[in-house]
Amino acid sequence: MNKSFQLRTLIAEIPGLLTCGKDAVISGLTCDSRRLKSGELFFALPGVNCDGHEYIAAALDAGAAALVVAREPEKKYPVPVVVAANVRLAMAQIAQRFYGNPTADIPVIGVTGTNGKTTISYLLESILKAAGYAPAVFGTVDYRFADHQIPASHTTPESIELLSLITDFRAAGADAIIMEVSSHALAQYRVDGICFDTAIFTNLTPEHLDYHGNMDAYFASKARLFELVASDAGVVNLDDSYGVWLKEKYPEALGFSRGEKTVVGIQNLVSDASGQKLTLNIESETFTLRSSLVGDFNVSNILAAVAAAHRLGIDSATICRGIEQAPQVPGRLERVDNSRGVLALVDYAHTSDALSQVLGGLAGIKASRRITLVGCGGDRDPKKRPLMAAAAVKASDLTILTSDNPRTEDPLLILEQMRQGALETAEQELALAQASAGVPGFVIIPDRRKAIEFAVGLAQEGDLLLVAGKGHEDYQILGTTRVHFDDREELRRAFAGEMPEKESDDEVRS
Repeated sequence: MNKSFQLRTLIAEIPGLLTCGKDAVISGLTCDSRRLKSGELFFALPGVNCDGHEYIAAALDAGAAALVVAREPEKKYPVPVVVAANVRLAMAQIAQRFYGNPTADIPVIGVTGTNGKTTISYLLESILKAAGYAPAVFGTVDYRFADHQIPASHTTPESIELLSLITDFRAAGADAIIMEVSSHALAQYRVDGICFDTAIFTNLTPEHLDYHGNMDAYFASKARLFELVASDAGVVNLDDSYGVWLKEKYPEALGFSRGEKTVVGIQNLVSDASGQKLTLNIESETFTLRSSLVGDFNVSNILAAVAAAHRLGIDSATICRGIEQAPQVPGRLERVDNSRGVLALVDYAHTSDALSQVLGGLAGIKASRRITLVGCGGDRDPKKRPLMAAAAVKASDLTILTSDNPRTEDPLLILEQMRQGALETAEQELALAQASAGVPGFVIIPDRRKAIEFAVGLAQEGDLLLVAGKGHEDYQILGTTRVHFDDREELRRAFAGEMPEKESDDEVRS
């Protein structure tokens, strides 16, 4: 993209900005002094762990044409300075102008909530394709359009990167956007340069409390998405108490429910190992659809996608076709085929509520033995660790506690916290020989590869094996080093009886 703007044009009529110095020609935007190119506008973002103001000198050395800062400078700089009451908000607003407001004339659907965002985004992508759209998707797995696929650095990237990518996808032919919107992104104004047509709220359960502090602050961040759309543009889950609150605040929003009488609801459901068969109602219309998604909790995700598509004016036949054609969602109860007759599933569930929902959703599927393997990440909310272990133990014949992404924490200390939660359920900790003999309880195997091998070694025809926590991730973070590790690959290898490949020396620092 070869564009340049006068600084004063980019900031004209944006409230809360004060300019010091003359005008400048801006050829690009960045908030990373390490990537700054001469002529770009540098945003000094205040942060939790570091402050962008500390990198102003580096930005100037790299050729910054102007600065956006949070406080009036104590000294005179050789370039114009814009003082913003909220630098992140100003960055989103300026980026929107710089990139030509690329979401102004196309449908944009934002999906927020603790669980379900990725599955809903895949369902909507399939529905919009069935309706003739060419949608781009931004989410936890990747940012993608057609043959363009970029691994996701965050669920929702910074506003500059987000709007730049949307501009590129629009140039390649995208005419609709589906976006998972994280609480961090909303709290940090990353999406304030996006023109949303529809906002979906899925549910809210404890997560990211190490960042938000409490559930009220967490919910306030999620609810900000509804401030960015028209009052009748919301789609809310009325089976969730926070969704009910949103509906009360935005009465024109479209509600969906599995049990309550709503505009979009369910009349009949058959859920088994092959997926779902649902009879749905939209207003006065009734229709039946099938989905290959396993776990009856996915019914809420289907309803959310149906409601959003209906709000966009897509007819029910197209909605059904889109859902029935939807592909397997990576790492969301993703099946791993094997010749042993074991229903082996990999899922991203990494909170106690998400894990409980997944296990509860699988409860209706017949299984000789239920084996669950789960770990907890390091440098994240430690309160969820005993809760996750307890959730797994309560719903399983055998639970294998193992390592996840320990990061800079001692994985054995993380496992000890999980062990305490497991013991509180009154289930017994087993020796490996007892677990192999079929005794119910839990075992601890710190090495995740060995834990998966042990689980596969026990699993027999008719068993259900769930490997939870990492889902689509193809890495494990040990200390500050990221090494390749994919639960799906490990399961396939273990079922095939293959030896693990030698670990690559090309490890990427996290």
